[in-house]
Amino acid sequence: MGAGHGHRLHYHGHSALHRMPAECKLIALLIFVLAVVATPRTQYWAYGLDALALSVAVACSRVPVSYLAKRMVVETPFVVFAVLLPFIAVGERTQFLGVTVSADGLEAGLSLLAKATLGVAAGLLLAATTEPRALLAGLEGKLPQQLVQIMAMMIRYLDVTGDQLRRMRIARESRGFVATQPRHWPVLGHAAGALFVRSYERGERVHLAMLSRGYSGTLPGLAPPPASAGDWSRALLLPAAAALVALAAWLLR
Repeated sequence: MGAGHGHRLHYHGHSALHRMPAECKLIALLIFVLAVVATPRTQYWAYGLDALALSVAVACSRVPVSYLAKRMVVETPFVVFAVLLPFIAVGERTQFLGVTVSADGLEAGLSLLAKATLGVAAGLLLAATTEPRALLAGLEGKLPQQLVQIMAMMIRYLDVTGDQLRRMRIARESRGFVATQPRHWPVLGHAAGALFVRSYERGERVHLAMLSRGYSGTLPGLAPPPASAGDWSRALLLPAAAALVALAAWLLR
């Protein structure tokens, strides 16, 4: 896997979080997200403490906040749904910023927004501090071998397919075509179909080339060195804090 692949999310650095084994960070992310989701939705102070703990992890990683903020756009669907929820939910009505909304919908929307923001930010921090190959190495032995191989090929050729799509767009625009109206959608549909066919054919050729070079279902060099007890203890600091906050929120609700 070339060094250029996955660069859109990974932030090159040498912090302790960058050097931490990927499997430790994956387990820590899973526990952190579960703890945040388990937090009672009306205990907003708990979300604030989780955000504070996550900000400490971001500071330790030395990843610029602006770098993560630009990529938080992936949360947009959750934000839209959270904003609409107070207006479409039923039940007792209340006033919020001068607008009559559902009380239950407002609580659910604010909780969804907080949990989604924390989960997405934690996931982006993992992606920013872990190279794609290291993530695959961390998943080796934890997931079915075939699934890991599929993910490895997907990451490896994601940029290749994206570059093919870019060349097709440039070819259309060089011929004077710019999609601005719904009547242009059939052309985009044909382009998407052509991209699928080309990607499928490329995958077949790559697979045959791999078989001719002795590929037997396992990519070499993915097995990572075992994580130490110190790595696990440092990785579990953030999820442990989130779990304690969730427990305190349940006790104080």
